[in-house]
Amino acid sequence: MKKLILGAALLGAATWAAAQAWPTGKPLRIIVAYPAGGVSDVVARALGDKLAAQLGTPVVVENKAGASGSLGVDAVAKAAPDGYTLGFAAVSPLALNPHLGKSPFDPHKDITPVVSVMYSPVLLLGTPASKAADFKGLLAAAQAAPGAVRWATSGQASLGHIMLEQIMAKSQVQITHIPYKGGGQQMNDALGGQFEVLSTNAGPAVLQHIQAGKLKPLAVGAPARLESLPQVPTLAELGQPAANLSSLFGLFVPAQTPPAVVARLNAEVNKALALPDIRSKLQATDNVPTGGTAAEFARQIAQESENNARIIRAAGIQPAQ
Repeated sequence: MKKLILGAALLGAATWAAAQAWPTGKPLRIIVAYPAGGVSDVVARALGDKLAAQLGTPVVVENKAGASGSLGVDAVAKAAPDGYTLGFAAVSPLALNPHLGKSPFDPHKDITPVVSVMYSPVLLLGTPASKAADFKGLLAAAQAAPGAVRWATSGQASLGHIMLEQIMAKSQVQITHIPYKGGGQQMNDALGGQFEVLSTNAGPAVLQHIQAGKLKPLAVGAPARLESLPQVPTLAELGQPAANLSSLFGLFVPAQTPPAVVARLNAEVNKALALPDIRSKLQATDNVPTGGTAAEFARQIAQESENNARIIRAAGIQPAQ
């Protein structure tokens, strides 16, 4: 028993020492699981600047995109659990990809959630090929001609695909799924009217196309209407609560990172998210700052994972080949 008590005391002392020694001036690394220049990259770099100032240590941001965010999160999972490597990503690499056999890491054993940062609303847009004036018109078109309405998403088993399956199940309509790889070609084809409906994350470029009349907003997946598009109802308001989904983003560290370090990172990020310039930067791109405890973030991921598993089973969704 004395050996067990001594071992526990030594482990606790080592964890406390690691937390006390952190940070030491050694650069912190934030791995962004998406390409440079996107909204997630901009947000990660803004947070990195704030953390550098608050912690008094350099912060380096690296982009490691691929496999719907799984490559970046995998790099975090395989990093040393010393508090100097963080990952910034949507929760889908932990809550969606593993249900499709697409995960090179164990989301339960290899990653520790630190804090949620923002949710990114998903807009449902009519293209020049669509005659629908609103979401009701979209469903009417799908009912009148099963399969004729085409819905483009960012890929097989993506969040947009999950939303589509929920809408088809609730409304008993048949809509053809058009999965893309990469947003650039998807947006070009949307503007060219290659399909009737596009689901995509909100952002400045999308808003410009809406304001120019090139794309028509039919609905938004979000907890509330967007300030930039107050006339656009949420899918929940339209009787589609199960499809009312948005992309939740946050920060992660490797498993076994000392709890005191996780707690400190959580506190510092929450402090940064409360700053007016960070909040305005997020809101200017229609992303909504969140924050909260690490435990709350972990519960959100677990709930989303459970929901995704159920939807995937019910819809028979298969991973992309």
